[in-house]
Amino acid sequence: MEKEARKKFNVVVVDDSDYARKHVIEILEQEGFNIAGQAASAEDALKISATTNCHLFIIDVVMPNVSGIELAKFLTEKKTQASIIMVSSLGLENVVIEAISNGAVDFLRQPDERQDRLNTVDKVASYMEAEKLIS
Repeated sequence: MEKEARKKFNVVVVDDSDYARKHVIEILEQEGFNIAGQAASAEDALKISATTNCHLFIIDVVMPNVSGIELAKFLTEKKTQASIIMVSSLGLENVVIEAISNGAVDFLRQPDERQDRLNTVDKVASYMEAEKLIS
């Protein structure tokens, strides 16, 4: 995706770790992506999704109260147009399968390389742009 188009691509980062959330945001902002919101919980993410035109959620799998997978399932059932990338240090095959089965379009294992994260976000953004899912 062209850097100019990235400014119109709204990303929400959901992770209960302040450090992890800020790290992801820093990487994406440096590459020109628009951070439409950040949340430390599924509940906060749902509030953001209700009031913001989100194109992509980057969601940590392990969070207190409501897991990232449960959040992905809810967002998918809500028929949101947003895509979902799940992230976790749990790279277990069953966790990846469960994430994809509940609406995630991709999965990143943490810690990941900066370029891997950018490539994954770019791939999803480019697909959404080509399919005219970005307004």
